Amino acid sequence: MTALSTGRVADTGPIDPAASVEFIGMIHHKQGSEIRPAPPVVLDRGYIRDFAQAAEIGGFDRVLVGYFADGADGFMVAAAAAQHTERLSFLVAHRPGFVSPPVAARKFATLDQITGGRAAIHVITGGDDADMFRDGDVSTKEERYQRTDEYVDILKRLWTDPAPTVDHDGRFYRFAGASTAIRCVQQPRIPIYFGGASDAALAVSAKHADVYALWGETHAQVREITARLRAEAAKHGRTLRFSLSFRPILAPTEDEAWARAEAIKQRIIELRAKAGLTAKTPVNEGSKRLLAAAAQGERLDKRLWTGAALATGARGNTTSLVGTPVQVAEALCEYYDMGITTFLIRGFDPLDDNVEYGRSLLPLTKQMIAERQASRVAPRAAAE
Repeated sequence: MTALSTGRVADTGPIDPAASVEFIGMIHHKQGSEIRPAPPVVLDRGYIRDFAQAAEIGGFDRVLVGYFADGADGFMVAAAAAQHTERLSFLVAHRPGFVSPPVAARKFATLDQITGGRAAIHVITGGDDADMFRDGDVSTKEERYQRTDEYVDILKRLWTDPAPTVDHDGRFYRFAGASTAIRCVQQPRIPIYFGGASDAALAVSAKHADVYALWGETHAQVREITARLRAEAAKHGRTLRFSLSFRPILAPTEDEAWARAEAIKQRIIELRAKAGLTAKTPVNEGSKRLLAAAAQGERLDKRLWTGAALATGARGNTTSLVGTPVQVAEALCEYYDMGITTFLIRGFDPLDDNVEYGRSLLPLTKQMIAERQASRVAPRAAAE
């Protein structure tokens, strides 16, 4: 990368858009889900170790460390998990605005150094005003995306600018002499993942993301939003990879898998009723898109299940692919054929499902995709 006269960085991204499939899990600081009440501990170091090791053994490429206003610090969770793994990478969710860009750049570069090149950033601008205010942010959604644009541009400059220091005078940030001494192991920088489904999110993602992440949607929704992103990214001379998030529900037979999905829904409804929770109208666009899909029915595109999204108000990636491991792998391949090359998958029984995905779903999906790639290469080779 070379610095431009505007102070921005020429950005082609470190991830090859033609690369093969990537699998990401999601690690928490303790066991818990919509159907498993979290234990009364602040942080479970043993669970972090066991989950990370299971993900590595199972063939996951990365695990996402989420950002929650009531959660443990993601940098620390990633560093703790990294102690017990050798290959697994860590995608740390980060909300711009709470840590200054020069500090954040050093934190991520330091994590990349400590882990030997296994860090990545998942930029979460934040679509819930109430949750943002828990950490003291009172900015509007529009302001947050404008701030994110400036913030990520600064991060990239600090990670890649050949000069020893960087100055910046912008709308949200001003500084002089920020050091570029702490560099990433990965060159030219760590990968940047981006979330958010609003128009503002898509515009900023197109400028900065290497991988754009969305929740598990219908085939039609995925085609629509990826086409919009490709067109927007092309304005900046860029290409993106795309990630989908699912909660796969597996069983030895299809009937057993659907029965398990129904049992999960009933368990969610039971626990939410006990806690006095109701499915509130979502404020973020990602949740609205999931509920728009759910309005079409609980079973869509043969394997997509929206039951948990309906029961929770889609307050997270709550759609599932349901079936046997072979059937769900085939469903993932259908999305792969649409241009999805990253899948973020996590279960309602987090650790047990993590182990099962590594045992059955990941190997099957990788094999099917490898066969697809081989079948596409063979005709081209013959033609040459």
